[in-house]
Amino acid sequence: MAQLLNGKLLASQRAAKLKEEVNKLKQQGIKPTLCVINIGNDPGSKIYLKTKKRRAAELGITQKLYQLPAEVDQANVVKLIDQLNADKSINALMIQLPVPHQLNLNEALGRIIPEKDVDCLSPSNVGRLWRGDHFVEPATAHGILALLDHYDLDLHGKNVVIIGRSSIVGKPLAALLLERDATVSILHSKTRNLGEYTKNADILVSAAGQPGLVKAGMVKQGAVVVDVGINRVHGQTVGDVDFADVAQRASYITPVPGGVGPLTVEALMEQVVGLTRRQNGR
Repeated sequence: MAQLLNGKLLASQRAAKLKEEVNKLKQQGIKPTLCVINIGNDPGSKIYLKTKKRRAAELGITQKLYQLPAEVDQANVVKLIDQLNADKSINALMIQLPVPHQLNLNEALGRIIPEKDVDCLSPSNVGRLWRGDHFVEPATAHGILALLDHYDLDLHGKNVVIIGRSSIVGKPLAALLLERDATVSILHSKTRNLGEYTKNADILVSAAGQPGLVKAGMVKQGAVVVDVGINRVHGQTVGDVDFADVAQRASYITPVPGGVGPLTVEALMEQVVGLTRRQNGR
């Protein structure tokens, strides 16, 4: 039976250290501040915003929310981003995803200055990520690596397979894994014979958003399985991995909930503090 990779416990441990960092910064007159732009009324976004606000308050980080109507036009979104870029009291800035279809998301993300881009989605920060000289990392990818490190799971030379090619998880995680000398494959919805790739993975990460996608027969004996999927099925939160069956073959596995999710929020707050320190020469 696989050992659980307990992200909830690790997030709590890291939060205690981060709170100390925040307190030290405040003693120096520096108040880490995260600003979130939310556009429209997506139900999932409301949950994430509430979670972020609660975690920020627990850590002593200030969070400001700018709520824009769903019908807002591109010009007004860009105008707000420009204002927040210029506001020296804002250390970190992000756009809550998803956004309404009439907006050009890439243009909006590109407008955020790299020094405040806490999601690491601006073009220059994405480039730095792949070049290996980044100063900020996407929260989920950062959290996954923190979890693997905590359990002393070495990445050097390991065959890592990622299911999912999003700019939020799959692609940035691949870049960070390559920095650690892992051999990385990215699979997606158009990949044929998915199981032929996953069965060769020493570490398998699923971020497809498809419940029950990963079955035991797709997993190598003794593999490490990281489930990033968050899906609602019959009123319950489940991942992409058929947990009960896969846990019989894996050596380590993340639960859903309680695995990667708590670390994503914690990692976001760590990035806020990191950007704050950088802006203040700390």
